[in-house]
Amino acid sequence: MPDEIEGTVQGHRDGHGFVIRDDGEADIYLPPNEMRAVLHRDRVKVRVVRQDRRGRPEGRVLEIVERPSHPIIGRLLNEGGVWLVAPEDKRYGQDVLVPKAAIGVAKPGQVVVVELTELPALYGQPVGRVKEVLGEIDDPGMEIEIAVRKYGVPHEFSEAAIGEARALPDAVRPDDLKGRIDLRDVPMVTIDGEDARDFDDAVYCEPTVVSGRGKKPNGWRLLVAIADVSHYVQTGSPIDVDAVDRATSVYFPRRVIPMLPEKLSNGLCSLNPDVDRLCMVCDMLVSAKGEVVAYQFYPAVMHSHARFTYTEVAAILANTRGAEAVRRQERVADLIHLHDVYRALLKSRSVRGAVDFDTTETQIVCDEFGRIEKIVPRTRNDAHRLIEECMLAANVCSADFLQQGKQPGLYRVHEGPTPEKQDTLRAYLKALGLGLSISETPEPAEFQRIAEATKDRPDAEQIHMMLLRSMSQAIYTPINSGHFGLAYDAYTHFTSPIRRYPDLLVHRVIKAILQKRRYQLPALPTPGEAHEKLKTRLHKNSAARGRSPDLPTARRPPEMQAWEAAGLHCSANERRADEASRDVEAWLKCKYMKEHLGEEYAGTVSAATSFGLFVTLDELHVEGLVHITELGGEYFRFDEVRQELRGERTGIRYAIGTRVQVQVSRVDLDGRKIDFRLVGDESLQVLRSKGIAAASSDPSRRRKSKASTSPVQAGTSTRLTTSSTRSRAKTGHDESRKSDAKPDTKPDARVETKGRVSKSKKSRRK
Repeated sequence: MPDEIEGTVQGHRDGHGFVIRDDGEADIYLPPNEMRAVLHRDRVKVRVVRQDRRGRPEGRVLEIVERPSHPIIGRLLNEGGVWLVAPEDKRYGQDVLVPKAAIGVAKPGQVVVVELTELPALYGQPVGRVKEVLGEIDDPGMEIEIAVRKYGVPHEFSEAAIGEARALPDAVRPDDLKGRIDLRDVPMVTIDGEDARDFDDAVYCEPTVVSGRGKKPNGWRLLVAIADVSHYVQTGSPIDVDAVDRATSVYFPRRVIPMLPEKLSNGLCSLNPDVDRLCMVCDMLVSAKGEVVAYQFYPAVMHSHARFTYTEVAAILANTRGAEAVRRQERVADLIHLHDVYRALLKSRSVRGAVDFDTTETQIVCDEFGRIEKIVPRTRNDAHRLIEECMLAANVCSADFLQQGKQPGLYRVHEGPTPEKQDTLRAYLKALGLGLSISETPEPAEFQRIAEATKDRPDAEQIHMMLLRSMSQAIYTPINSGHFGLAYDAYTHFTSPIRRYPDLLVHRVIKAILQKRRYQLPALPTPGEAHEKLKTRLHKNSAARGRSPDLPTARRPPEMQAWEAAGLHCSANERRADEASRDVEAWLKCKYMKEHLGEEYAGTVSAATSFGLFVTLDELHVEGLVHITELGGEYFRFDEVRQELRGERTGIRYAIGTRVQVQVSRVDLDGRKIDFRLVGDESLQVLRSKGIAAASSDPSRRRKSKASTSPVQAGTSTRLTTSSTRSRAKTGHDESRKSDAKPDTKPDARVETKGRVSKSKKSRRK
C-alpha cells in the first residue's frame, strides 16, 4: 500500500468521513478529529495509520489537494448572538460562522447561500459571508432551489445564450427548407403525457410491401421524426456551450430545468401541432416479424397533424367506435397501423430475449403551492409501449448508421452483470431452490426466462428485484459493447435532442455522414467530481471483468479520447440530474408524511438490510425504514444470499414482498428520512399463518444459516438513517431500465420512487 493515497472526502452527518480513493480500492475512514480541517468533497492526500475497531483502514490527512468552489447552502441561525449557517447537506459536518457584517439582508431562519472566506482548521470553524438569500424554508419550490445549488445543477442561461435564443426566428423560414424532404402532407402525430410541454418526436405508419413481389402489404413503413435541434444549435455557439454544461434537462415535480432555452425547447424545436417544424427522420421498413429490414435518415420539414396524449390513444385503441375515436375519426386508421407495427416489434423483442420486468412507477401530484396532494401509481398502457418500441427501433438504426459511417459517436452501453454480481445472483437463486440459474456468460434471455417462470410466485417481486440488482448501469461511451438489457448489439440515443445532449451529438454525426464530412466535437468543460467518481467506478467494473478499462488513455487517438471524455461527462451529469431529482422528491415525501405522523398503514417490505427493513406503503406509495430495534427483543440475522432478516428465537423472516402493518413514527426533513414501526402482533401472526415465519427447527439448517449470515441484535443495534445511499445495487439498474428500455416516455411528471439510504446516527436538529 503506498504511503500517500489521493481521493475525495465524503463527509458523514455524524462528524466522521471517508476518503473515496482514486484507485478504486476500499474507502479510508477519517475520524472526527481529522474531519475538522477538511470539508466534504475536498480532494486530499492521506496516509493509512491504523485499522479502526471495525477493521477499516483509518487515515490521516497529509494535504488538501483541491477544494471545490461550490457554495454551501443552509439556514441562517442566531445562537446566543453568534450568527452561523447550518448546512442543509449534513455531510458538511461543521456550521459556518458568519460575521454580522457579512449577513447582508438575510434574516434568521432564511435559507441562504454562503461563500467561505476562512477555511476550517483543526481548532477553528469555517467562516463565510452570505452570497445569496433564497428565502424562507417553507416557500413554494424552495426544495428545488436548494437542490440545484446543492448538486451544482446549472439553472441560469448565460447572457450570450439568452441573446442568441432571442435572435432566432419564431417560425420555420423558406431558406430553412433547402435540402430537406417535404413531409408536411404526411399526417404525423405526437403522442405524449398530458402535462408534456416539449414534443421532440412524431410518428406515422402505413402498411406496405417489404418483401416479395406481391401487391398485398406484408409489413409497414414506419416514420419517426425527431426535432432537428442541430439546425439551430451550432457546435461551439453560446447555446451549445450552455447545453454541454447541462448535458440533460432536469425534471422536478412542477418544474423543469431545460437543457435548451425555452424558445427552442417549447417553441422552435418542439413539434407542436399545426405548425411547420424542421426534423430529422428515421424512415424504416418493418417486416411482419418486427424486423427492420431497411432504413434511411434524412432532414425534412413536417407539420404535426395532431397532438395526442397516451390516455387518449389508449382509449381509441381499446374502442375504435368510442367517443374519443369519433372526435379523432380522421386519425384512427393511422393509430391502428401504429398499433399493428408495435405488436410486430414486440414479437421481435420477445425473440431477442430483451429483459422486461414489470415495476411500479409513481407520480407525485402537487398543488399550486408545490405541496404533495397525493402520490399515485403511473399506469403504462399500450400507447406508452407503442411509442417506446418506435423510439427503440429508431435508436437501433441510429447506432447501426454510426457504425456503417465509420465515425465515432456516443453509444448507450449497458453491460451485463460483473462476475461478482453473477455469483451473488446464482447463490440467491440456488438458495430459493428454483432449479433456475444463469450461465457462466449469461444472456438477457436467461434473465427474462427466470422472470417469466417466477412471475406468479408470491415472492416474484423479490426475485425480480434481485435480477435487477445484478445488472449494471447504462453509460454513454464511443466504445460500443452493446446493450445487455435490451439485447441489442448496438444502441444509441437519437430521439430526444431537446433534453439530452448525447442525442444532439448523434444528430450531428448522422448529418456529417450524410454530407460526407467528419464531425468535430466541441470543447468540454473541465471534468468535475461526478466525472471522477464515475471514471473510478467504470475502472473498477472493467477490472472486475478482467479487461483493460474503457477510459481515455494516451494510447488512443486524441479524437477518441475526446469522445470518451464526452461520454463520461454526459453520464456523470445524468447521474447528477437523477440525484437532484431524488433529493427533491425525498424532501417532498418527508414533508407530506409529517402530516401523517402516528397513522397506521399496510405495506410491503421493499428491501431487507442488516439494519432493518424498508417498507413501501400501499396507500401512499412512500418508503420508510423499520429499524431493527423495532422488530422485537431478539437477535436477527441478515441472510445476504436470501436477502432477508430472520429471528433466531422465533424464526420469523422478513424478506422483499413480506406484508406488514406499520405506523409512521418519525420524519426527519433535514435527513430526508421516514421511520416506521411495526404495530401489533397481528402482522406476525399473519406471517406465521402464511408460512413465511416458520421457525428453523432443523439444527443442521440452523448451523448452515449461522455460517452464511451475520447476527444483529434487535435491542442494541446502532441507529441508522436514510440520508445518503442505500446499497447502490438497489437503484443502480433502475436508471438504465427506465431511460433505455422505456427511453422516451416523457418524464415531465415522472417520479422515481426509490430512496437512497446510508448508515447514520440520530442527527442534531436546528
